[in-house]
Amino acid sequence: MRIVRFCSAALLSLFAFAAQAKMVHRPVEWTLDGTRFHSVLVYDDAVTTKRPGLVMVPNWFGVNDQAITKAEMIAGKDYVILLTDMYGAGVRPQQGNAEQAQAAVKPLYANRALMRQRMNEALAQLKAQAQNAPIDTARLAAIGFCFGGAAVLDLARSGADVAAVVSFHGDLSTDDAAQAKHIKARVLAMNGADDTWTMKDAGKFTDEMRQSPADWQFVVLGHAVHCFTEVGENSPGCKYDAKVAARSYGLMHAWLREAFAGRD
Repeated sequence: MRIVRFCSAALLSLFAFAAQAKMVHRPVEWTLDGTRFHSVLVYDDAVTTKRPGLVMVPNWFGVNDQAITKAEMIAGKDYVILLTDMYGAGVRPQQGNAEQAQAAVKPLYANRALMRQRMNEALAQLKAQAQNAPIDTARLAAIGFCFGGAAVLDLARSGADVAAVVSFHGDLSTDDAAQAKHIKARVLAMNGADDTWTMKDAGKFTDEMRQSPADWQFVVLGHAVHCFTEVGENSPGCKYDAKVAARSYGLMHAWLREAFAGRD
């Protein structure tokens, strides 16, 4: 009887702990050149051990509920993610409003130095969160989607000291291909073979990356169009593909594991 009571108490304690554990959404704010940014740190507090930290840049709709849900899914118990505001707290395109999103990204595409500056600041802010979150600062990387893919590739081009960057259906263009020689991160870019928006730059991108001393891989995913990881998108040129998304996430996890190997 004592054993049964002990086991029951232990199980109740375990369930109570599990009920308390949750995905943390912690606001992270900073000011750069007079612009205030509002990002979100996402991680599972059921895990207390330190884990890799990822700067995550969402698609051009920016930090919103859909992006937070995606960050939760990727973070799981494996990563701490800084879901990064690239526009400033006063710029929040409405989900699905392409005109607003295009207006938000236009200044950054027009000034890639500004994009790189904001990305490096986001990386610095992620490192700073290690004081209060279980981040292993020896294992840092960046991932991005669509516009976010362009942002993380520019982080790599800036010579940032991160283990890896991973771009999903990202813009492959650059303002200066010679910057590839500065890349230290292992670069993985994954684009749909039928992506009419990004694949036009595929040849220039591979030529650019040949100049880089870093390890890199460009994966073309058959029959996929733009937005293949974006749940809910369903137009001819921008369509979610569950099979391709799962495959790309698997490639990402493998790429990051290899990049982080030996950095514990």
